[in-house]
Amino acid sequence: MDAKAAQRLQFSTLIHYEKIGRKFGGSVKFSRVFEEPQKLRVCVLQPATARPSRNRGRAAPLEVYCSYDNLPALTLDSGSLEAPPDEELLLQTRTQEIEPYLDGRCIYLVGMMGSGKTTVGKILSQVLGYSFFDSDALVEDLVGGTSVADIFKHYGEGFFRDKETEVLHKLSLMHRRVISTGGGAVVRPINWKYMHKGVTVWLDVPLEALARRIAAVGTNSRPLLHYEAGDAYTRALMRLSTLFEERGEAYANANARVSLENIAAKLGCGDVADISPITIAIEALEQIECFLKGEDGHYAGC
Repeated sequence: MDAKAAQRLQFSTLIHYEKIGRKFGGSVKFSRVFEEPQKLRVCVLQPATARPSRNRGRAAPLEVYCSYDNLPALTLDSGSLEAPPDEELLLQTRTQEIEPYLDGRCIYLVGMMGSGKTTVGKILSQVLGYSFFDSDALVEDLVGGTSVADIFKHYGEGFFRDKETEVLHKLSLMHRRVISTGGGAVVRPINWKYMHKGVTVWLDVPLEALARRIAAVGTNSRPLLHYEAGDAYTRALMRLSTLFEERGEAYANANARVSLENIAAKLGCGDVADISPITIAIEALEQIECFLKGEDGHYAGC
């Protein structure tokens, strides 16, 4: 999408193929443009050609263009949503059960770096017919495309946190969005004020598993992990442990908690790394439903 096209888009969003054909499958691109606050036009940029009945459990990559107010248009690739038929059916069932209670409220995913917020967030946005936003990516756009690592390097963490709060404020004015937040977004009380206008979900992953994930892909994009000595895993684990001590209580402010250790125990799985993102998304929907059905809006747990 070129710059002129991006400027013409006032507001774009992902529309999941399931909303058209009630099936997963195919490769489609949708763009939704709001001409007026209450009017919607859907433009199919690349229609699906494969027959849904022959694509159960296969990949369904989608692309979404997002912009809001003075936030630049952001292109996001949802990746592949791959699920066996039983997981697919369960995901659809959970979605249908939660939609009346969710009533268009945004979902904010919080958690430590590497906890899978972006991956799970894109799955949730697809099945709910929501748009997906990554708050870190939006901060980068606000600073002229500067990476998070370079923002920390050249402007400092305080500057980044200010921009992060600005982004969360603007996102809090929206509906039908899934937002993947940065790992440190929970440290400012004002951010919780904005996020609690929607439903907040904590993806709780054991630190050892996070350290293995981060060590495997490298720490160059993780500015807060650059100051420890030792091998990649040791550096990651030491720093993550320190960060969790600082943020653990803040994460607990979330409306719902998705514990990968609890999921592993239910599945009889020995390693949380073996839990699929689809399974995590299903658990997230269940925990969100428990919160929404809780007495006076308080989380009842599942």
